[in-house]
Amino acid sequence: MILAIGIGLVAVIALLLVVVALQPGELRVERKTTIDAPRQVVFPMVRDLHVFDAWSPFGKLDPNIQKTFSGAAQGKGAVYAWAGDRTVGSGRMEITDERPNERVTMRLDFITPFKATNTADFTLTPAGNGTTVTWLMTGEKNFVSKAVGLFMNMDTMIGGEFEKGLAELKRLAEQKA
Repeated sequence: MILAIGIGLVAVIALLLVVVALQPGELRVERKTTIDAPRQVVFPMVRDLHVFDAWSPFGKLDPNIQKTFSGAAQGKGAVYAWAGDRTVGSGRMEITDERPNERVTMRLDFITPFKATNTADFTLTPAGNGTTVTWLMTGEKNFVSKAVGLFMNMDTMIGGEFEKGLAELKRLAEQKA
């Protein structure tokens, strides 16, 4: 009887490990919005990490978040590091590439609560007299991320925050325009 329970337990664990291992290996979260403002108004708001928290929802999740800036003042080479509570954890983002009024690419290094490295791309495309902003985050999922994904929909969770951020970026850019 105990042997059968042990074999059954090992089989369940093995099945769970196989299911986790077979989960997609790429994280991809994408949201977009159209802003009634030209790219020349929106672009500076994306490439300046000093104003990032004005529209990004992540810094608002912890009112006591500690931020440090280094590198370039803005654009390529600008660095923003944060340390917050367990909701936001700690990490670092650096603008690694930009094309004026078209795109900003960032490397995101999450340190806590889980280590991960992702890429965020903000693409600005003309939309009539306005701008369509696409916020895309991609990265490789490790085994732990795949396991968490079985119980939490990362696209819904992170995508919901992207939607809030894009709505605030839209509000601020349209106000500025």
